Amino acid sequence: MDVAGVNLRQVALPEVRLHVAEAGPESGPPTILLHGFPEFWFGWRHQIGPLAEAGLRVIVPDQRGYNRSDRPQGLSAYHLDRLAGDVLALADAYGLPTIRLVGHDWGGLVAWWLASRHPERIERLAILNAPHPGIVGAYMRHHPGQWLRSVYVGLFQLPGLSERLLTADRCRALQHALTSTSRPGAFSAADLDRYVEAWLQPGAMTAMLNWYRALVRLPRDEPARVRVPTLILWGKQDTALQSGLAEASLAFCDAGRIRWYERASHWLAHEEPDSVNLELTRFLS
Repeated sequence: MDVAGVNLRQVALPEVRLHVAEAGPESGPPTILLHGFPEFWFGWRHQIGPLAEAGLRVIVPDQRGYNRSDRPQGLSAYHLDRLAGDVLALADAYGLPTIRLVGHDWGGLVAWWLASRHPERIERLAILNAPHPGIVGAYMRHHPGQWLRSVYVGLFQLPGLSERLLTADRCRALQHALTSTSRPGAFSAADLDRYVEAWLQPGAMTAMLNWYRALVRLPRDEPARVRVPTLILWGKQDTALQSGLAEASLAFCDAGRIRWYERASHWLAHEEPDSVNLELTRFLS
């Protein structure tokens, strides 16, 4: 993947091997970026260079199940505790007692979860269009419109059928999902080709969907409040997540703020890269 200044390697953790992109000075403040569904490390392609140039040590894994990282079997392997554990294990593998953490979409849920449960390991938390898992249930009970926006999660629960639908015709449905919910030009044809290559890795689609299946079926405890400094960046044109989720998540934070993007969608890192990079640089540096 020809993203300038990026080094790619495999990092062995106790449970899995993760494929990781790295950039920036080793002496810089360590910053882990967590992608969401259905992306992989390449989803941060607009952020890696500018953050590295600002002096941050940028570490961007393909999370478990995605692209060239390991794909453990079974739904229990995709419980939020295990996903967050990968991030801690990755920090340990780099010898990092504390990190700055950035997450989008599913990567945001993992980041929220980790910051709630292990605040001693997180210096700063930045979230792009992802709700805190602790507020989602209550929010959806009081906002039925969010249920309607989340019907696709029900489709994802159907093993076999979901995989066939999403991988058919070079993942045409997923390509359409990205381009139809984002501003024109956010994803180029070349970008989509790279996503398709990742999605068609053997077993990848099942592993990606297992994140959703595990969230619905496996028990989880309510996490604690978020005590670390938190920045929420939120595109208001998100077709999947209501803006009220951002406000409810902010109320779960001891020290947080929201930066709204009126014209941006769920994919604000692709649509507003300059502004997102500036906000992240100021907050994380």
